[in-house]
Amino acid sequence: MSTDHKNYVKSDSDSLLLVEEKDQTVILTMNRPKVMNCLNFDLLYAIRDKIDALQYRTDIRTVIITGAGEKSFCAGADLKERAGLNPEEVKKFIITIRNLLTSIQNLPIPVICAVNGIALGGGTEVALASDIRIASENASMGLTEARLAIIPGGGGTQRLPRIIGVAKAKELIFTGRRVDAKEALAIGLVNKITRPENLLDECIKMADMIAQTGPIAVEMAKYAIDKGIETDLATGLAIESNAYRVTIPTQDRIEGLTAFKEKRKPIYKGR
Repeated sequence: MSTDHKNYVKSDSDSLLLVEEKDQTVILTMNRPKVMNCLNFDLLYAIRDKIDALQYRTDIRTVIITGAGEKSFCAGADLKERAGLNPEEVKKFIITIRNLLTSIQNLPIPVICAVNGIALGGGTEVALASDIRIASENASMGLTEARLAIIPGGGGTQRLPRIIGVAKAKELIFTGRRVDAKEALAIGLVNKITRPENLLDECIKMADMIAQTGPIAVEMAKYAIDKGIETDLATGLAIESNAYRVTIPTQDRIEGLTAFKEKRKPIYKGR
């Protein structure tokens, strides 16, 4: 890892998207707190550009996505902007967010979502596209689109049932109701809840644990899980077998065995 990224690099605080690099983690903060970090075209494009760039960063092990302020993670689409869009522009917005969330899900490194408050509609969909969700005790989440006579358009109808099950997903989408942090944890929508002041620390702690593992192993595990879950068991096992084969000839695998034998921490280099 280059010395430029060893501690942290921060972006301009006036940006729509704040970018902080802390060791081997990039923290992306949606920065529109006055409008509950709602998603407009400019913010979507800013996140898209950063996610695209991160695909090629071999020195980064995890990404954390969160929202600015203490009240809201992301309250979904910017409805003031939406009200001025014609049908073609609405279609463009939906395609843009859907493609962005797919690119987040397809990042070869784990994405941790720090849900620091209200996460509605597209905000919950951002969380669903992430690998791990850690929520503040004051968080609330929900796919509320049906209350506006539309449906989730950023992948919510597909990712939510895969995460919490079909019946519960139908209940939440059909009613458009919110769930608080405790219920989100109970139904498996989030991995963990924590006090608001500890949220980012908990996410960084998780990121640090991931950073101690083999980079290629984690990439292959993510690939095997994400691709295998869409298939039958036999096909999934074949995907796992092929992903395992990728790890066999790596230097990291030998380093892991050597470190275990020598009773020391392994030093993985992603090779």
